[in-house]
Amino acid sequence: MTDAFIYDAARTPRGRGRLDGSLHEVTALALSARLLNAVKDRNNLDGHAVEDVIWGNVTQVKEQGGCLARSAVLASDLDERIPGLSINRFCASGMEAVNLAANQVKAGAGNGYIAGGIEMMSRVHMGSDGAAIAVDPTVAMNHYFVPQGISADIIATEYGFSREDADKLAVESQRRAATAWEEGRFARSIVPVRDQNGLTILDRDEYMRPGTTMEDLAKLKPAFKDIGEVMPGFDKVAMLKYPHLDRIDHIHHAGNSSGIVDGAAAVLIGNEEFGKAHGLRPRARIRATAKIGTDPTIMLTGPVPVTEKILADSGMSISDIDLFEVNEAFAAVVLRFMQAFQVDPAKVNVNGGAMALGHPLGATGAIIIGTLLDELERQDKTIGLATLCIASGMGAATIIERV
Repeated sequence: MTDAFIYDAARTPRGRGRLDGSLHEVTALALSARLLNAVKDRNNLDGHAVEDVIWGNVTQVKEQGGCLARSAVLASDLDERIPGLSINRFCASGMEAVNLAANQVKAGAGNGYIAGGIEMMSRVHMGSDGAAIAVDPTVAMNHYFVPQGISADIIATEYGFSREDADKLAVESQRRAATAWEEGRFARSIVPVRDQNGLTILDRDEYMRPGTTMEDLAKLKPAFKDIGEVMPGFDKVAMLKYPHLDRIDHIHHAGNSSGIVDGAAAVLIGNEEFGKAHGLRPRARIRATAKIGTDPTIMLTGPVPVTEKILADSGMSISDIDLFEVNEAFAAVVLRFMQAFQVDPAKVNVNGGAMALGHPLGATGAIIIGTLLDELERQDKTIGLATLCIASGMGAATIIERV
């Protein structure tokens, strides 16, 4: 089986996922096509150089529906002979696109791929696809469905994380993200978004709130307390599933949860032959990939068992990993990961995460792989692991090794 290498990783800045966000007027198709063109141009690729474009996006309705990947190929400068595959593994869609492409390359099904994803959360609202796990009672009731915010609060309750613990992590995420931008750590990956006249729409992540303090966050009310305790009373649903809990501690709010944003990311993946054919040097090898299903009620614990799985599958231990990217869907997710593996916090999300920068659902998995690679290079480290929790109870992970 051949190696799969990362030759490039690029992303757009993340725009606030609101009507006044800088990317709100840009369609999912337009942003996808522009990023595909950027990857093509950055690497001097022929239009037909890659086998396929695998593109993750979560809310596959309206402009994000109808196999957005294929539409993006046709709207880009890539050749129409390249097909396009849209996939959805909720928050890990961008990572799953990369992992699928890497495993295709390893198996000999094509020499090169562009993989990644997008989510325009200001334009296609989260949940507007009416996912069965949330709305179909034959699934929701049988599996004790609760919203993700309640799941995060269950993790906090189960594993003993306080509001102060979560807020400290959020403040540190903001500090690290601001430092990363100040020091130009994202420069290699960022592709500014420009309009048809070449004028810059956005060239910097705009969700960040540098200077956020513990006092600022203390003023915020728990976001999921009302739906947990009053109507529709999801705390009671959770305690039916977990009768050993006598309460749910509601510690999460907008400041220690991931931000709603617009954004896209892409990774160029190929074998050695692909690199030689196009004069490219590999930056990293995709050493291992993994996915797993987990408890659908607590739902967000996937990073722990999927990390155990990927380490076992690859014959590695947690001490072999130099740096970690754990998606900051909610503070408790990252706190639980660090608790489970006794990981040094200085090695986790070195440049901040989704609490500071936002979480464009279909793109984040590809974003954190690119961020991890950039940071491995900056610190001259070798091996990194990226992982995400996933809605409805799943986990995904990727291990990369610099070459």
